[in-house]
Amino acid sequence: MLTERSLTRLGRLFARLDREPARPAHIDVPHMSRHRIVLLCATLAFYMAIVWAIVTTSWLVQFDWEVMFFRPYQQWPQVHAFLDYYVVLGQRGPTAVMVAAWLGWRSWRQHTLRPLLALGAALLLLNTTVGAAKIGMGRLGPHYATVVGSNEMWLGGDIFPSGHTANAVVTWGILAYLASTPRARRYLSAISAVVALGVGLTTVYLGTHWLSDVVLGWAAGLLVLLALPWCEPLIARAESWLLARRDAWRRRRPGARATAPFPVGASALRSPAPEQSAQPSREPLPVRPGRSTAHLAQTRPTTRSERPPVTPAGSRRPPHADRSQRSSTTARPLTGA
Repeated sequence: MLTERSLTRLGRLFARLDREPARPAHIDVPHMSRHRIVLLCATLAFYMAIVWAIVTTSWLVQFDWEVMFFRPYQQWPQVHAFLDYYVVLGQRGPTAVMVAAWLGWRSWRQHTLRPLLALGAALLLLNTTVGAAKIGMGRLGPHYATVVGSNEMWLGGDIFPSGHTANAVVTWGILAYLASTPRARRYLSAISAVVALGVGLTTVYLGTHWLSDVVLGWAAGLLVLLALPWCEPLIARAESWLLARRDAWRRRRPGARATAPFPVGASALRSPAPEQSAQPSREPLPVRPGRSTAHLAQTRPTTRSERPPVTPAGSRRPPHADRSQRSSTTARPLTGA
């Protein structure tokens, strides 16, 4: 018999996972509270204010040009090689693969599809909203700017808001959104905020984005995370539908037998009835005219528990005073042939 000490480290890990519950009861699903709605409205107002400031070519556009002419990548060239790799934390492909791997592990461990479905819903909202804003405003980046001091809007670009920044906010912030405990949510929120802040400033350092692009990217990613609880009912229905399709596929597989569960108790120990195909076929008996066929009707054989009780043991003859009880040793006389 295998004991806990005889198992390897990987074996102990899988043995522990087998003891996990079907779905932890302490995981709470975020809902649209009043504070979340207020924060969502404030972030949306800030988003619209940034867009208005760029459209009207306000002081924010002039500040963008000043930062671009400052050329941070020439001021601090010693960190250029490191930041070239650090900015990958904001690219959609690598970050989605890393986060999906971790959430896939959590889905298998907790026996639920909610982490992966929440990530898919967040990425869908991100690509839809940020992609529509990029195409709709069409701003050119610093490397492709044409007129000094202009806002470079509606010129066929796709730089406003910053996709790297918004993606960093969403993909790393979803880990805090799906945290199981308030303490883990606080720590993951701080870590994801630092990563998203660093990715946004790195794009400004490399000269691929205006500073206002990064600010709007932070707001766009935060809007997606704040609006995600509205998708929770749809995520729950999608999970139920997928699990139902999985069970139906398992039942349709060749060789799979659908067995009805036996009730726990005395009836579960009863031996199954023999199949009808195993009984030999009988030919009908010829019936003479004038006789009743009631005795030939096929009836189900009764079990011992359904039979009437047996009469008490003893003689069925009525007692008689003149009849003496025979002895068991008395021999009967033999009659001649």
